[in-house]
Amino acid sequence: MVRYARPVRRLASLTLTLLFSATVVRAQSVSLEAANIQQLAAAMDAGTITSERLVALSLARIDAYDDKGPRINAVLARNPRALEQARALDLERKTKGKRSLLHGIPVVLKDNYDTRDLPTTGGSVLLEGSLPPDDAFLVKKLRDAGAVIIAKVNLSEFASGGAFSSLGGQTLNPHDLLRSPSGSSGGTGAAIAAVFATLGLGTDTGGSIRGPSSFNGIVGLKPTHGLLSRDGIIPLALSFDTGGPMARHVSDIAVVLGLLTGIDPADAATKKSDGRFDTDYTKYLDINALKGARIGIARDFLGQDAEVDWVVEASLAAMRAAGATIVDVRLPKWLLDAKGSSTRRCATRSSPCSCSSISRHWARRTQRRSRS
Repeated sequence: MVRYARPVRRLASLTLTLLFSATVVRAQSVSLEAANIQQLAAAMDAGTITSERLVALSLARIDAYDDKGPRINAVLARNPRALEQARALDLERKTKGKRSLLHGIPVVLKDNYDTRDLPTTGGSVLLEGSLPPDDAFLVKKLRDAGAVIIAKVNLSEFASGGAFSSLGGQTLNPHDLLRSPSGSSGGTGAAIAAVFATLGLGTDTGGSIRGPSSFNGIVGLKPTHGLLSRDGIIPLALSFDTGGPMARHVSDIAVVLGLLTGIDPADAATKKSDGRFDTDYTKYLDINALKGARIGIARDFLGQDAEVDWVVEASLAAMRAAGATIVDVRLPKWLLDAKGSSTRRCATRSSPCSCSSISRHWARRTQRRSRS
């Protein structure tokens, strides 16, 4: 099989020289893909880089790697006002200070999040050009925190499977163009891996954040059901649906998670988090968290690809070094033989839960449009 490793090396080649005066007063050369939100915020505070420059670099990468070059095909729609909004946020930082650590940070959204200024299509040609009347709850939270929404990205159509849609076509994996980026948040996973933005939002019903995060070598979180509002997100199955952050650093997930929590009257599920959610999850980051942990590894799924096995074993070694105990797990034959049976059932009949959820979403959108 032919491997396309060269684009990945080029993806890592762009660097910024940033001055991080918060802890070390000296210039550091940091790759754009290696800098986390806290480092970028410190650089903008120091005046070493601006949000406008950061957004321009992100858009340049979309030009180079999505529209041209390897043509990853993650982006469905760009925000034509992204640079203008970034300039306004730079001025606000100078005159009033930053709103949060996300102030001026470029973000991409899976295209099932409502955005008042960009079409929300669910990846379907049926909804091409469909403009919601307002932002999803989580999108409004991001904007209020000062984030710059630079693009909407591809997904499996209506979040139903792999990273292919009738509107966007097939998204490719930036690490290997012959491999899948997984779905349904494959566009977000590929965009973050390709450094089109610092942060992205995906959605997860049965693995749609976790799969693309794994396949694209990034970090993703499916929050506890009810921790984050689903209002303004095209649903698949409301009993499991949730939005969640995707990024290249664990610390970035912790930063944004605290900015997204809150009770939303439009989503009754968030009442479950009343009195329990936090607004700062960075305080729980612990470099020694794996000490004493027991982590199972399903050995039945290894042995099919030497490269994959090498990556898994290297990761297990790193976890052992951090103090974890690795436990080999073997699954019963009947379970392995049954693999894929649920997929076959879903292919032959639609889920009433999914259909009713989608109907309720479009009813709410229609009501909002009539009021606006």
